[in-house]
Order: sequence, then C-alpha cells, then structure tokens
Amino acid sequence: MKSIALSKSSIAMMLAAVAVLPSCSNKQQQMQQAPAPEIATITLSPQQADLQNTFPATIKGKTDIDIRPQVTGFITKVNVDEGQHVRKGQVLFTLDQVTFQAAVDQARAALNSAQTQVNTAKMTADSKKALFDKNIISAYEYQLAQNSLAQAESQLANAKAALASAQKNLAYTVVTAPSDGVVGSIPNREGSLASPSSAQPLTTVSDNSQVYAYFSLTEKDLLNLVGEGERSIETAIKAMPEVQLRLNDGSMYPISGKVATVSGVIDNNTGASTVRALFNNPNGVLRSGGTGQVIIPDSKESVIVIPQKATFELQDRRFAYVVNDSNKVVSTPITVEANNDGKNFVVTSGLKAGDRIAVEGVGSKLADGMVINPTAPKAAEAPAAAAPAAPASK
Repeated sequence: MKSIALSKSSIAMMLAAVAVLPSCSNKQQQMQQAPAPEIATITLSPQQADLQNTFPATIKGKTDIDIRPQVTGFITKVNVDEGQHVRKGQVLFTLDQVTFQAAVDQARAALNSAQTQVNTAKMTADSKKALFDKNIISAYEYQLAQNSLAQAESQLANAKAALASAQKNLAYTVVTAPSDGVVGSIPNREGSLASPSSAQPLTTVSDNSQVYAYFSLTEKDLLNLVGEGERSIETAIKAMPEVQLRLNDGSMYPISGKVATVSGVIDNNTGASTVRALFNNPNGVLRSGGTGQVIIPDSKESVIVIPQKATFELQDRRFAYVVNDSNKVVSTPITVEANNDGKNFVVTSGLKAGDRIAVEGVGSKLADGMVINPTAPKAAEAPAAAAPAAPASK
C-alpha cells in the first residue's frame, strides 16, 4: 500500500513539472523577443576644448606704502580721511611743530654766532699776516692766528649742518603722500603720539590705478608652463593668454589682465610659487586687500570631448560604454584630464575619433554586453563637435 501511494505521488510531481516547462519557455521567448532599448549615442570626432584653470587670488595695489613719521611728535591735525584719493606731495598729517621750530631758531642763532667768530678770526689772521710779513711778529704767533681762523670756520660748518638738520626735522612734522593713491585706515587721530618706531603706521596709501592679483602655481603647473624645459619662463609668460578675474561676489571683472611675473622660488611648505597678474583699475573698483579668483584659459586643439554623464566610476577607474557594430555596448576604461568645465571631459586615452558611445542610461539602464537601439541625442546632451550616431545595420 505504501509503495502504491509513493508511486501516485511521484506521478503527480512529474505531471506538475511537465506543466511548468512550457510556461518557463514562453517567458524566455518573450524576453528574447523584447525590443532593444532606445539609447542616445554620439560618434566621437576631434574638437577644440575651451577649459579654464581657476586659482584663488589676493588683490594688492600696485604700491602699498605704509606712512610713518620720521620724527616723534604728537599729531596736531589729520588732513585727510579714510578712502580719500590723494596726490603725491599732498599733506596727510601735521605733527606738533613747537619743539622743532625752537630747535631751528636755536640752530640759526648758533650759526650767526659762529659766523661772527669766523669774521673776527679772519680779521685777526689778516692783521697777523701783515705784521708777519714785516717781521714784527714771529711765525709761531702768525700760525696761532691761522689756527684760530680754521677752528672758527669748522665751528661755522657744524652750525650750518645743525641748522640744516633742525630745518629737516621741522619739515618732517608735515607728513605728505609719497605717491598718488587711496588712503587706508587711520588708527591714530589728533593728540596721539606718532613715532618712527611705532608698530602701526599712521595709514597706508595704495596706488590702485593698477592692481596685482597674487596667486600660486604648483611645481607641476610650472613644469607644464615651460614645456618641461623647452622654453624659458620669460617666454612662457609672454605667450600666456590674457586672464580674467572673478570677484568675491561671483561677478566677473570687465577688464582682462596679464600675468606679469612668476617667483623664482618654490615655497618648501606649500610646494608652490607665487605668480602676479596685473589688472588696470581706472574706476577704482578693485581695492588692495580684496580677494577673488584668477581664471587662466586652457584651450586644447583636436581632442576627444565627451559628456561627463556618459561615464561612470568603478573601483577608482572611469569607464564609458562603447557601442560596437552589433549595437552591443562594451564597458571601456578611459582616462580624462583632471581639468574640466563641469559638464564635459577631455579624454586622454581609451577612446578615439570614430568611436560610438552611449550618452544616456549610464549607471541605470545599461549593462556590459547589452544590445541597444541607437538614437540621436538631444542637442544639449552632446558636445558641439560630436556627431549623432546613425543606427547601425543589424
């Protein structure tokens, strides 16, 4: 009886399996007969890539001159205000002149006294000479008169020097602008003591008719600039294109600049060298101490450019889907320039002109070995010089 029951159970299972087989076969046929997905593709061709290199920059006036007094004294008058445009020689500060004027008066009096002594000594010397010529006095007495005259003349010279020094110190009480420019902050006002040894200057005068934007280039950037030693740094600077300046608020400064100098020393701490770009500043928009970004154009000729969305990363490697003649996508490793415009990549290896690549569905619809139905991409989805791929014959 048990044997009969088992036999009936086995027969039932076999019948169920036979019934399932046609169902699975139908599903596989349906999957095989499903149409290939429509995926936009492009055919690659060489083109120009207009990229940009951006560097943080600090803005400084062409000249930033700290204004310090050359004598010590109390400030009696501040003749300018912060942010004011001044001309070379314009009075900025006046220091207390009483002490210095007294020194001038004293030096002038000493000069007059010395002049009188010279006149007296000269009269004596002339008289002694006449007597000496007549052998009335000795040579010794005549020589003493000559020595007294020389001493008086030396004292007169010292008096003249002392007067000149006193007059110069008096002139230093009037602090003037050393150049045209804009006045910076003025921390000390009337009544404050000003001294040449003070750590803080009276103010700063910045010549902002032109400004320098300072930024840094790495050692690798410098080697690329000189073509691995094929040209001098001076030649490379002259050949550099005009640069742009993006201001701190994100707006672009309307006047282009030019790289002027590159420091000959690489900082051991940063591994970079300081570069200076010069910008005209006729309206005074740029101020010393400001910040921004220097933008250097980086134009490349006859390169392969692909949309960034046409690539994907796997284990620190970048891939693109190349479409072969059978419309099958093949995952292909590529390398790209680190510098990019945020939308496209410049391909350095892995792809060549004439290759077709998928530009949509990457990372979602596509898988290696999948057969697709290529379609033309939308205008905004492909680089300007890339041609839409025509569907290949099957």
